[in-house]
Amino acid sequence: MAELNNASRDAGPEKKRKTSLAEFAQQVRAETAKIVWPTREETVRTAIFVFIFMLILSIFFLGIDSLFGVIVQAAIGLLK
Repeated sequence: MAELNNASRDAGPEKKRKTSLAEFAQQVRAETAKIVWPTREETVRTAIFVFIFMLILSIFFLGIDSLFGVIVQAAIGLLK
């Protein structure tokens, strides 16, 4: 029973040492160096794709909204 108590006490969360400001800044620089930034061509291509997709979705939702508008107007007209 004593072994169980010691084992459960040892399995608790370990205390982590605090990172100094200089060490943190060094870690940030190291992680920033790992970033792969997109090229200008990739950025322009992605922006064009987003714009085209936005136009397609806008037209789709305009059609759906118009269809529901006609349905509601017809339903209101039938109720009068």
